[in-house]
Amino acid sequence: MDAHALNAASPPLRLTGCLAPAKLNLFLHVVGRRADGYHLLQTAFRMLDWGDTLDFELRTDGLIRRRTDLDGVPPEQDLVVRAARLLQGVTGCKLGADIAVHKVLPMGGGLGGGSSDAATTLLALNRLWNTKLSRQALQDLGLALGADVPFFIYGRDAFAEGVGEHFQPLQLAPARYVVILPGVHISTVEIFSSKELTRNTDPIKIADFAASSTRNDLQPVACNRYPEVARAIEWLAQFAPARMTGSGACVFAEVASEDEARRIVAECPASWKAWQALSLERHPLYESAT
Repeated sequence: MDAHALNAASPPLRLTGCLAPAKLNLFLHVVGRRADGYHLLQTAFRMLDWGDTLDFELRTDGLIRRRTDLDGVPPEQDLVVRAARLLQGVTGCKLGADIAVHKVLPMGGGLGGGSSDAATTLLALNRLWNTKLSRQALQDLGLALGADVPFFIYGRDAFAEGVGEHFQPLQLAPARYVVILPGVHISTVEIFSSKELTRNTDPIKIADFAASSTRNDLQPVACNRYPEVARAIEWLAQFAPARMTGSGACVFAEVASEDEARRIVAECPASWKAWQALSLERHPLYESAT
């Protein structure tokens, strides 16, 4: 994306190559359940410098048009289109946009692809339409679209609680990760609705995060239902401690160097997909909200 366009005094006419970064859950504990059925979580979110990219072009007729086809996702159901229309409705904005979505992140991978696309849309259009909503206001809008959307708008490493919408900043050293998609896609609803899911993990404090014994409470359920996830964790664990992110299916490990990451990716079984990426300190569109 053109940094000059983002920092210009007046809004640009287009924003191109806007990154919608992947996220990792460094741990994920289910600590309870609300009366409305939503699960109470604790997690450490981290963004990666790898993900989908989106292009936005201003329209003056108020139309929201997705210019790219996404298999199995009609425009009316796409979180990107829904995010744009939500921002229009809340702000009364009469402008529109042509939006192109270039997918890299797998659906059902636990990397936050759809949520990240929606967050990038809210941030980019907040700039393109000059709607000037605050970061907190955008986070509140994002929560109506999905539990992970507010994190991407928050836009930095975070310790999250609630249903994933209460954040405290985390100071984490830069790191390199290998991420593997083990040939399956997992429904978040399926995992969270499972009777086998542990829902009473004792809460931890942010100060104890580094020293605490953490895990992903969703991982045993996913591994039981999708043995390929368990096999991927076991295979990746030969190189470094590995675990699942989100509700799966992707698994990840932190590695020491780019050379090691490249070697692991090259050795990945052909039936799986593997990527390597660096941690991302701040969302590239962070300055689009205050």
